[in-house]
Amino acid sequence: MNIRLYNTLTKSIDEFTPLKKSVGIYSCGPTVYNYVHIGNLRSFLFADILQRIVKTVGGYPVQWVMNITDIDDKTIRDSAFDSPSWNKQIGNQSSDVHQNLRQLTEFYTKEFLNDINAVGIESVDFYALPKATSFIPQMQDLITKIFDAGFAYIADGSVYFNVEKWQEKEQYGRLFAIEKEAFKKGVRIDADEYERENVSDFVLWKTKKGNEPSWKYVLNGENLVGRPGWHIECSAMEFELLGLPFDIHTGGLDLKFPHHEDEIAQSKAGYGIDPTTFWCHNEFLLVEGKKMSKSLGNFFTLRDLIQKGYDPIDFRFYMISAHYRSLFNFTFEALDASVKGRERIQDFIYSLLEAENLNNETGIEDILSFEKVVYEALSNDLHIPKALSTIFSFINSFEITTLSTEKKNKLIEIFTSLNMVFNAFHFELKEKKEIPIPEIVLELASKRDMAKRAKDFALADTLRKAIHEAGYSVNDSAQGYILVKNGN
Repeated sequence: MNIRLYNTLTKSIDEFTPLKKSVGIYSCGPTVYNYVHIGNLRSFLFADILQRIVKTVGGYPVQWVMNITDIDDKTIRDSAFDSPSWNKQIGNQSSDVHQNLRQLTEFYTKEFLNDINAVGIESVDFYALPKATSFIPQMQDLITKIFDAGFAYIADGSVYFNVEKWQEKEQYGRLFAIEKEAFKKGVRIDADEYERENVSDFVLWKTKKGNEPSWKYVLNGENLVGRPGWHIECSAMEFELLGLPFDIHTGGLDLKFPHHEDEIAQSKAGYGIDPTTFWCHNEFLLVEGKKMSKSLGNFFTLRDLIQKGYDPIDFRFYMISAHYRSLFNFTFEALDASVKGRERIQDFIYSLLEAENLNNETGIEDILSFEKVVYEALSNDLHIPKALSTIFSFINSFEITTLSTEKKNKLIEIFTSLNMVFNAFHFELKEKKEIPIPEIVLELASKRDMAKRAKDFALADTLRKAIHEAGYSVNDSAQGYILVKNGN
């Protein structure tokens, strides 16, 4: 099935056509100076869903690369000797700044991999997870190419990209509209991250400052001891691992400028080729309607959610249930509702697997129609909300008791295939968890039974309502009563 994606470069939903037999996808990964937060995870989950839909719906093999930023302003800051941000779990610091940087970033890289594995992003799906420090020579080679092409200059021991010179040849602001008047001529910026208002020449190679990690680099006969700027890292790794151009570049909306805009300029200036044909960005995440902030007490990592009793796969399902280009407002109320939604689909899958005494009817037109609508939604700019709406409507109206062998087999095939995208469901009955009924519900049911026996039907009815509000229903029979969780 053909896939259509919103391309930030063209500002439209375009049909996706691979450049080669394998689809090359590059995703901006974490800066490993701390634990990733749930906003970061939304970006990584979006990239995971994208590559899964390309494989499952589009039918293409994928080479997915996600970089690990282990050298930048933040990793240097937090690995500095006696840094207040140093986590005691990392170990003891030494006087060797390179060792401290490596120790900090290796610790948080491991934690990052644990987190993404917990939310169903599987390591086997990656073609590469490259660390920036493993590609310093390639970055230096690219900087040299940019310099030799006349689009970079040396100042105060650093190398800067000449934006004014580049604008004489190419547009600067292809992803994010930038007014030429906003460009600050003669101004240079060393910071890895900066705002749109600070459009100016950006740093490719930073001169060593104080006691920070550094590498030797000779350019135009000058010894430039220092380290790479943040933006150059991705350009070099993309070229080395995927070749240019590759198919799709992903990242959060906040990376459009300056990071991705600078990637385009660097790659075109140094390699003579645009890095990619599709730029795909996910929207921001808010918490209870506000920007996530530690000072507001609404800053959460996956660890925080696990400590609150949430299953990481429920978090995954919640995150991917919204369209990636919509602003995501995280609330615990909505997360709880999403948990029930995932359980509803999981219970339907278990019902299919357990179904016996099937009839011999033939004809699966209704199921094929359901499958077509779901896959059309997934192929149309990854519209998972529409796909889920179709799934819930189908399972809520489908009668398991009318199941035929043909329909059972086809539905199991469909949901198994869909789980290649969602990666949120189990298909082994031994994995079915029997969740114990809460003690308070058992106590209410016992009191209701006693009230009925005493013919106090008003009290029995009140207790029945209390049981329902607690999430359960009471089914009476000649043999006694049965408690059933609402929605089952």
